Amino acid sequence: MSSKNDAKGKAANTRTVRFNIKRCDGPGQPSRWERFDVPVQSSSAGSGSANVISCLQWIAANPVTIEGRKTTPVSFDCGCLEEVCGACTMVINGQVRQSCSCLMDSCAPNDGDEVTLEPMSKFPVNRDLFVDRSRLFNDLERIRGWVPIDGTYDLGAGPRETPEQQQQRYKLSECMSCGCCLEACPQYTLEPDEKEWDHAFVGAAVISQTRYFNMHATGKELAKQRLDVMSGPGGVSDCGNAQNCVKVCPKEIPLTESIGSVGRQTTIHKIREFFMGR
Repeated sequence: MSSKNDAKGKAANTRTVRFNIKRCDGPGQPSRWERFDVPVQSSSAGSGSANVISCLQWIAANPVTIEGRKTTPVSFDCGCLEEVCGACTMVINGQVRQSCSCLMDSCAPNDGDEVTLEPMSKFPVNRDLFVDRSRLFNDLERIRGWVPIDGTYDLGAGPRETPEQQQQRYKLSECMSCGCCLEACPQYTLEPDEKEWDHAFVGAAVISQTRYFNMHATGKELAKQRLDVMSGPGGVSDCGNAQNCVKVCPKEIPLTESIGSVGRQTTIHKIREFFMGR
């Protein structure tokens, strides 16, 4: 008797969610849509809330469309599964976000709900939901997104920071290069040719990291090189001030403040160059 009740309780706590997934077999290949019905357990069942990643893993183990046609597992990227690495970013129901923190009890709480998954549109698609973010990392390399410490190991303790500086920089350091701000930015467009990367708009994430490293007492040693990039093609002046970036940032980083700060730094940098020649 108890086993029957357990089975009924389990069935009552399981719902079916339909996933509409935009798929692509490789770079330059045409896209297509495939649909999958996924059983999702409610968190009230005591198993914790499922997320989009766990549903994609279920599809990978059961790659059969609603028409009964067997297909290939859906490709996607993920790492930490706790909204730290930024790898699992995709467009979910029209909104760019991390799929690991998109809980099914929130986005599809009812039986028969549908979830639409698409890859980010501002990066080349490797396969299905997996995109190539190389351009973003190339731009971080261009602005020298690091603190230069080579040769400083024997100079003693590093510079001190006030608690206020620590709090400000810590918030900026939470950027995980997920690409949400770039996907939402109308000025950030897909550049298919790598030769064009150094002339295309770098976007809010890279501008904010410029501010982050320029605020560091040692990191600011490379401030001139960073501001040279920010004042050139694709730099901070290409920002159209749409402010979409700050609305979609999963870490609530003050991106518009960073854009304003780097804009001021760049202006001072160019004035100093004009009058002082350096």
